[in-house]
Formats: sequence, C-alpha cells, structure tokens
Amino acid sequence: MNTKHSLPAIIGLLTFGLLTSSFRPAPAADVVETNLTALALSAPKAYVLAPNDLVLVKVYRQDDLESRVRLAANGNTTFPLLGTINLGGKTLEEATAQIRELLAKDYLVNPQVSLTILEYAKRRFTVLGQVQRPGTFEIPSEESVDLLEAVAMAGGFTRLANTAKITITRTVGGKKSTIVLDTKAITANGSTSQVGIMPEDTITVAQRIL
Repeated sequence: MNTKHSLPAIIGLLTFGLLTSSFRPAPAADVVETNLTALALSAPKAYVLAPNDLVLVKVYRQDDLESRVRLAANGNTTFPLLGTINLGGKTLEEATAQIRELLAKDYLVNPQVSLTILEYAKRRFTVLGQVQRPGTFEIPSEESVDLLEAVAMAGGFTRLANTAKITITRTVGGKKSTIVLDTKAITANGSTSQVGIMPEDTITVAQRIL
C-alpha cells in the first residue's frame, strides 16, 4: 500500500476542503427578497382619491364655493377660485389640507374645508393562472385587499398552483414593474396583510412542475 501523502499535505488538503466548503454559494434569498417586496407593496392604510371619484367640497359659511368635483384620469379637477388642482393619490385629509392652504393663501382667512366622497371609482384587479375562477374583481369601497384575499376572491388555488411563484404586475409612474412572491414565505413571516393589491394590478399564479 503506497502512502505518498505526508502529514502536512493531508492537513493542507483538509484545510482546503474546509475553505472551499465555506465559500459555497449561499442559498437564494427568496424569503428576504419576498419580505422586502412585501413591505414595498404595502397597501395604503387610508383611502386615497382615484380617477373618477366624485367628491363634495364644502367651505364653512361659503355656500358659493360648495362644489361636486370628479377627478380626471390624471387626478386633476377644477374648483372655484383655485382653478385646476390635483387631488389624485391623496387621502381625504391631505386633499382637505391642500384646498384649505390654497384658499387661505390668497382668498379666505382661516377657511374650514370638508371633503366627502359621494361616489367611489371602480377599483379593479385581475387574477390569472392557477386559480379556480380567473377573472377581474373589484376592491370594495374604502377597503383594501391583500394578496391571499385576492386569490380567495378568485376561488383559491388549484391543485396545480405553484404558491412559491406568484407574479404581481403593476404600473407605477407610467412604468410597468413585475415582482415574484412566495406566499409560503410571506405567510411564515406573518406579513400576508402587508402585500396589498392596488387598482389595475394583475396577479398571475404559476403552475408547478409535476
């Protein structure tokens, strides 16, 4: 039996093995990425004004300024004295403060402004892929819908659904973005409610490989 390897050589081989094993590629950080993504997709806690919302604006003791305004596609609307203003994407509190500040700047002293939503715009999202009832669904007025609630509205997953690969396609600032989520990882971290669905989102549930 030929033993040509000396003790230092054997130690060197063992050391090399330990070093190379410590530099193996780390497992994919799906859970970390999913958690960060979940935070980025958080649904707003308060309702934000959207195109086609119909809003009643009142100014205390200024009956001539009472107006029913509907938001255009770009979030703009017109209001007496102020002309064109943009209320899209703002909460009622933010929109109220904006009108109050604009009126106080040039027209009224300490104006008391109130906003009421008379008619909510239709807020829809679409669920495709491996769900029981693919289609388009509405987000209830003044409410939010998270990812699993959206899937439930579509009848739930099919038996072929790959719950580790759910894609949300969303347009933000005119640019389309696509994010892949793992619902198992999200659920395990208790952050399901953080993954909020927004109007015009498209959710696609992939099929698992058999």
